[in-house]
Amino acid sequence: MSSASTLAIPTLAAPNTASVRPRLEGFSDEALNAAFEACREVVRTRARNFYYGLRLTPEPRRSAVYAIYAWMRFGDDRVDSTSSPEARKLELDRFRELSLSVLSGSSLGGPEPFWPAFAATLRSYPIDPAHVTAMIEGLGEDIDHQGYHTLSELEGYCYRVASTVGLVCMSIWGYRAGVTLTDLQCGAVMAERRGKAFQLTNILRDFAEDFDQQPSRVYLPRELFDEFNLTPGDLRRWQNPAACSALVTKIATIARDHYAASQALDELVDSPCRSTLWAMTRIYSGLLSIILKNPAAIVGPSRIRLPSAGKAWIASSALLRGKFNLWPASTIIHPERAP
Repeated sequence: MSSASTLAIPTLAAPNTASVRPRLEGFSDEALNAAFEACREVVRTRARNFYYGLRLTPEPRRSAVYAIYAWMRFGDDRVDSTSSPEARKLELDRFRELSLSVLSGSSLGGPEPFWPAFAATLRSYPIDPAHVTAMIEGLGEDIDHQGYHTLSELEGYCYRVASTVGLVCMSIWGYRAGVTLTDLQCGAVMAERRGKAFQLTNILRDFAEDFDQQPSRVYLPRELFDEFNLTPGDLRRWQNPAACSALVTKIATIARDHYAASQALDELVDSPCRSTLWAMTRIYSGLLSIILKNPAAIVGPSRIRLPSAGKAWIASSALLRGKFNLWPASTIIHPERAP
């Protein structure tokens, strides 16, 4: 699914967001800070991989991204919190209603502590409302999950649940000084592809966990199983190892290509936020590296993960690179060689 025709490109008059300070009418700085602190705690406890990278973002942009994540996590939890599809659809309808009311400015959402921070973020940064509504639609696809027939359908899902996140993050982080309209347009396309790379990595890493759920979820497309004469159950049991390995490698290669195609995105993001994007990409490309080296790891006894020491090293390295501007001319990620 291509989204280029629907993107809202930030104006050249204000592509940099370093001077933005989120405010919300009717809320004191103290009350708003408490809302953002609640969002930070959600990220710290629920998104360890993201937390290692996002905490490198300078304030207040760090808290703004935390608010977007907390909103997304709340929606995801509401969709998964009840057993029947009908009840989950009602939860999603309520979440959509609250979110759209914030987008329209008619309310500040629900009683949960993250809503004021989410509202302040939307009203302070040039975030395209279409990206927010696309995220909600992506949640809806998981309620009555039917899988995907083609790679194109899968990438459409990846756009809705992950590319939109990259596009929103770029709207918060902002762009470096001197960018052109062409840079902004290319940056939007690359943010879309980087999000797809992250989501395809997630789908491979979580294949066994998703398959084992009741009801079972399989995100890999049916046309791919047909191509390699496999079923999802065959892949879960790793029957016909050569075919299983080839299937996993094909998806992993697509993810690697998205990383490579979005390499220049790092050079467009506002310099103080570059460490965040670099660290997050290194972490996720590191997961992909493990899969490329050992495709059977996706059905192994333990979840694929980088050790905490490895993630801490990436975060420290990103911090030093940012502080002393130690960025190479190109920050291309080669997942097959990532730590």
